[in-house]
This record gives sequence, C-alpha cells and structure tokens, in this order.
Amino acid sequence: MSTINSLTKRIIAFRNARDWKQFHNPKDVALSLVLEATEVMEHFQWKNKEEMEEHVNKNRNEIAEELADVLYWVLLISHDLDIDIVKALDSKSKKNAKKYPVEKAKGKHTKYYKL
Repeated sequence: MSTINSLTKRIIAFRNARDWKQFHNPKDVALSLVLEATEVMEHFQWKNKEEMEEHVNKNRNEIAEELADVLYWVLLISHDLDIDIVKALDSKSKKNAKKYPVEKAKGKHTKYYKL
C-alpha cells in the first residue's frame, strides 16, 4: 500500500473514531486547509533571509507540525471528493512541465504566459 493511502486511512480512522465527518463538508475542510497554510506562513512573515534561516533552525518541529496539518486536510478533502491526489499531482506536474519548459523557464520566476 502506498504511503499516501496509508496516511489517508489513518486520518479517516482518526476522524471516524470521533464522529467528525458530520462537520467535514468541502467548504469547511477547504477553510481548514487555508487556515493551516496561513499558520505555516506566519513562521516566515516579516523575516529577512537570515532571520528565516535562524527561525527554521529553532522552530523546525513547529513548522513540521503545521505542514503536517496542511497535509492532513489535503488528504482528507481529496478522499472525501474521491480525488486520487497522486494522479492529480502527476497530471498537474505534466501540465506545468509544458507551461514551463526548462529551456524557457530555468532560473526565472516569470509567469508561463510571459516566457
């Protein structure tokens, strides 16, 4: 079984044991995902490069927990909407490879339609 499937089964079991599915409509799960992503962002807000490096070194575990929360909600919503997240990532990666060919995009942060 893949790691993604194993993780998804664990979070579904966690949710089901607490009878929380009743609260997990797509809108509220998406909101939870965004809220957790902002908690990741808070670790870097208002910091310059040196401050960020120091912060990461001192707060790696807290940042990891926030990233885990983001992953939790991604796996939950993809499960609930019957989306194969691995296939979706693969498909999106192929689209991005076409939008951002190496020969045009390497070393640039330019939007694809301006390359």
